[in-house]
Amino acid sequence: METSIRINPSVTNSTISTAGGKALGDRRENSAFHTAEKPETVEPLRFPDPEVPEKNTRRKFTAAYKLRIIQEAEQCKKPGDIGILLRREGLYSSHLTTWRRQREKGILQGLAPRKRGRKATPADPSADRIVQLEKENQRLKQRLRRAEIIIEAQKKISEILGIEQNLENSEDSK
Repeated sequence: METSIRINPSVTNSTISTAGGKALGDRRENSAFHTAEKPETVEPLRFPDPEVPEKNTRRKFTAAYKLRIIQEAEQCKKPGDIGILLRREGLYSSHLTTWRRQREKGILQGLAPRKRGRKATPADPSADRIVQLEKENQRLKQRLRRAEIIIEAQKKISEILGIEQNLENSEDSK
């Protein structure tokens, strides 16, 4: 006999029923939890989405919260009270240790969450001037290249036409 598991939407305690109409988990037909109503529509069992979030968000604790938790932990007198506090708040004992050290050092701003990662490097004031000079250098190199091309073209034209040039004096003076 084939049985399929289906959710009975009309039953408030979310019992699972089989194709035979008998609810799984019920011991008797006349039990107090069994309803006399028969479901009109039966929905198939739905499974949760198996996808895991790509990345959890990092928790950030304020200085006031950290101080409050430290004070509550210090008020705990019975064994196990700190464990109850930590479980209730979703914290680890290492949080308490770190926060206590920060408080002992007197670093109130150390209790506030800080931005992680490398510190921003200050802008170099001469960087803008360097960029400007490099652009000017590139522009002048392009002008020089154009001038050399023009000079080469003039030399070839003068050779073809047989015109003498007095460039030897200008080249020697360089």
